[in-house]
Amino acid sequence: IPTAAATPNAAIVLRLSRGLATGACVALSISTSFVLANENIIALGPVPIVSIAMATADLLLHPVRLRIVEALLGDRALTTAQLRETLPDVPAASLYRHVARLVNADVLAIVAEQRVRGALERTYVLRHQAAMLSPDELQAMSPEQHRQAFMAFVAGLVGDFDRYLARNKPDPLRDGVSYRLAGMWLDNAELRELAIELMAVLQPRLAQGMRQGRRRWILGTVVLPGESAPEP
Repeated sequence: IPTAAATPNAAIVLRLSRGLATGACVALSISTSFVLANENIIALGPVPIVSIAMATADLLLHPVRLRIVEALLGDRALTTAQLRETLPDVPAASLYRHVARLVNADVLAIVAEQRVRGALERTYVLRHQAAMLSPDELQAMSPEQHRQAFMAFVAGLVGDFDRYLARNKPDPLRDGVSYRLAGMWLDNAELRELAIELMAVLQPRLAQGMRQGRRRWILGTVVLPGESAPEP
């Protein structure tokens, strides 16, 4: 993922998807980018909304583990059975193994346990501070690792959109689904100001909780540098 930190002339890509319960668009935004769902945000780079905790790229950038993390965005608490319903294409044994890895790394926390037909069923929540890569970890990633991470991010978006289209009679205009590309000329300070301005708009919505009539939305952003302005 080529970093957009302190880079002028950024092109910004926004993607708003409606009610996606699965997918992998999480924890892969960089610099002034962010991934959010209702009241929660995962941010990587110099404009964090919550303090950054350590997590290895290998742990978070696996496609299945990314989907597990995204499924729990929005302060959701899901049991193992609910995770299986959310990710029906993932074999149960594989899902359990990846959940265990995230629990062992303190990315997921167990908040409840109960016996269901003799088996112990656990309920998991996401520890948002642990589901991040630190600036040092991002800096240590090679160009190939960034490329692989970005491919996983894009693949998640494609998967989300495919699942949306597979629903009964999808209508992007009716459903509020959009994908857009914009270009703007910014210097470094203006790029930072833009990130702050966006967060000022988004934070009140991020603070909203679940209630009747609301559905979970996923907003993903990518910030990439374009060409520099020609010298006069």
